[in-house]
Amino acid sequence: MSSDSTNDSKPPQKPHQPKPDWLKVRAPSGENYVRIKNMLGDLKLATVCQEARCPNMGECWSGGTATFMLMGEVCTRGCRFCNVKTGNAKLGLPPVDPFEPEKVAYSISQMKLHYVVITSVDRDDMPDQGSDHFARTVKTIKKLDPNLIVEILTPDFRGDEKLVHHLAGAKPDVFAHNIETVERLTRSVRDPRAGYRQSLRVLESVKEFDPTIYTKTSIMLGLGEKDEEVIQSLKDLRAIGCDVVTFGQYLQPTVKHLKVMEYVTPEKFAEWQKLAESMGFLYVASGPLVRSSYRAGEFFMKGIIEKKRQQEQSQAQMTAEMSVTNGN
Repeated sequence: MSSDSTNDSKPPQKPHQPKPDWLKVRAPSGENYVRIKNMLGDLKLATVCQEARCPNMGECWSGGTATFMLMGEVCTRGCRFCNVKTGNAKLGLPPVDPFEPEKVAYSISQMKLHYVVITSVDRDDMPDQGSDHFARTVKTIKKLDPNLIVEILTPDFRGDEKLVHHLAGAKPDVFAHNIETVERLTRSVRDPRAGYRQSLRVLESVKEFDPTIYTKTSIMLGLGEKDEEVIQSLKDLRAIGCDVVTFGQYLQPTVKHLKVMEYVTPEKFAEWQKLAESMGFLYVASGPLVRSSYRAGEFFMKGIIEKKRQQEQSQAQMTAEMSVTNGN
């Protein structure tokens, strides 16, 4: 793979543009939404849904899906699109709660969720960048509720494949890591320690470690990318066996963050979905309000994963019956 040294182009900046009608959503509501919101408050758990002010929060929570963030609310990276707080690793960040994996897993087991997404801030200040803490959380969730489908959305661990493999060894059902944008814009959109090729390698190494784990990534549109660059990104993802891709509209969190260069129309998102599907992705979610843990994609993945589990159980049962028949 080539290096990331060519990612030196900055997206041009435009004056503020009003949001189009298709980006307006209803206020979240519903019995399940209220129940999860109250429980999160009581347990003092952090969710990306709330931290990132996700427009799909009500829809996802009402359907039994939520995204939880590990290792605090301060990240050691400073990506220009992200609203999560940034801290200096050299100055030290608040210590990680050693009991967080058990607390999060127990809390999730009480929420009657069907599909959970576990993510985290980057913790470059920790010796293993938090990979074992992440892995313990996944293992504990699986132990308390074996039927719950677990997707993880991970940092890049600075490309350390041993750390990636350690986390993949916790057996998440879906391993997601976002490339975020096209290669040319990577350096101006993401933290300098991130890299387009480095992120591709993370996804590729998961498949090398365990081909049965579904891999997933997300691309933000509206940052100044060109169509041919998005197409090349899709080709790069298929070349490493990435199973799922989502497209969403970049929305500027505050005036200090990158400005929106373009509000991509729903029709254009539909075109990207059709193209990506034709390239062989297992599932594609594409729309202005789609985020990496979008509920519609999870419904599709839930069906695929449950079918896979049933096949594995049937195969195990057949093997056991054959063993008895043969007198072993």
